[in-house]
Amino acid sequence: MCDQVVRDGKMVSLTYSILDASGEVLEQNDLPVTYLQGGQVDLVGRMDKAIHGRCAGEEVEILLDPESGFGAYDPDLVFTDDLDNVPYELRHVGAEVQMQNDRGEVRTFFVSHIADGKLTVDGNHPLAGKSLKVLVRIREVRDPTPAERDAELEAATCPTPSIH
Repeated sequence: MCDQVVRDGKMVSLTYSILDASGEVLEQNDLPVTYLQGGQVDLVGRMDKAIHGRCAGEEVEILLDPESGFGAYDPDLVFTDDLDNVPYELRHVGAEVQMQNDRGEVRTFFVSHIADGKLTVDGNHPLAGKSLKVLVRIREVRDPTPAERDAELEAATCPTPSIH
């Protein structure tokens, strides 16, 4: 047994890599993400649940189907328009645009394709619809400071943030 066990009420620092089905690294986070285990933060793929009871220094592999990761790919979130109808500053692949629906919900769309005088934006997360492997390395497990406890209590009154 180790001294630094991941359990509710502990501050956990971790790094992770997200790989596709062929093993290609799609995202890598080498700067530790620190959060309160059992708190308000919702980690992608429920990483927090997968490392519960593990020790600092351990590595954990998580396999995610699309629904457990970044969700299913939704073709209704893809729109194409004539390039002439799009502001100049958005006319490059990777540009971001905020769009609001009739219910007032805002979503970020990315320019994903430009060809033949048409521009396509996509509101899906770039990893939506993909089966993924997440490699998590637990860097540190410790008691929270009083300031971190206070911040968590304040966060409990706000919407749940997500890390991904």
